[in-house]
Amino acid sequence: MHPTDNAKNPFKRISVSDSPKTENYPPHRIRSFIRRESRITAGQQRALNQLWERFGVDIDFFEFDPDQLFGRRAPLILEIGFGDGESLISMCATNPDMDFLGIEIYRPGVGHLLLRAAEMALSNLRIICLDAVEVLERYLPDECLNGVQLFFPDPWPKLRHRKRRLIQPAFVSLVVRKIKAGGQLHIATDCENYAHAILAILKATAELENTTANNEFSQYPPYRPLTKFEQRGKHLGHSVWELLFIKRPEMPKKGTLF
Repeated sequence: MHPTDNAKNPFKRISVSDSPKTENYPPHRIRSFIRRESRITAGQQRALNQLWERFGVDIDFFEFDPDQLFGRRAPLILEIGFGDGESLISMCATNPDMDFLGIEIYRPGVGHLLLRAAEMALSNLRIICLDAVEVLERYLPDECLNGVQLFFPDPWPKLRHRKRRLIQPAFVSLVVRKIKAGGQLHIATDCENYAHAILAILKATAELENTTANNEFSQYPPYRPLTKFEQRGKHLGHSVWELLFIKRPEMPKKGTLF
C-alpha cells in the first residue's frame, strides 16, 4: 500500500484507538459518547475499505463547500448520530432533491450505511466519522444547513452522567449558528426527563421558534422513518417525544431599517 493511502481512507490501516483524528479530542471537554463498538463484520470492514472514498468525507478542518461536495446546489440536511443509518438511508432515497450529511462515531454503523448506500446507488449522501461537536466547531461554516436532525441521542439516564448529554445550551447555540434562517432543528428522544430538558433549552434559545402552537412537543412527523429500536419500544408501550423548532429570520437591530 502506498504511504499516502491512509490519508485518503483512514479505515484501511489505522485502528480506532490509534487514529489521530479520533484522539485529537480537546482534553477539557466532556465527551457525550464512549466507544462501545460491537465487533465489526467482514462486510462492514470491506465497506469501510472500499466505499469510503465514494461516500466518506476526510476532514482537514477547512470550511467545506457543499455544492462542490455533492456536485450540485440543493438543500442540505445534517444528521448527527445516525446509528446503523437505516433511517437516514430511507430519507435519502425518499428525498432525492435534497442532500444529506451524516455524522457517526460508531464504525460498524458507518460500515452498514456505506453498504446500504452502495446498494441503493445514492448520490445525495456523504458521511463523516468523527465527533460531531468538533466537526461543527471546526469544519462547517455558519448558515450552511437547511436542517439538523438528532434522533435518539444517548440519554445518559444516571444523574451523575447527565453532564455527558450532548444537547446542552452551548451545543444548541453551536448548532443554531450552522442553520440557515427558516431552517429546522428536529430532535426525537424516548427518555422523558431528557425530552423536557431539551424542550427547556430550545425554548430558552432566542433564535429558535417552536413549530407547535402551544410551544410544547410536536406530533410524530411522517417524514421521519421509524427505527427498529423505536418500533420495538412502541410495541412495549414506550413513548417518543418529538421537538421541531425553526430558526427565526434575523431580526433588524433596533434603530436600523435593515
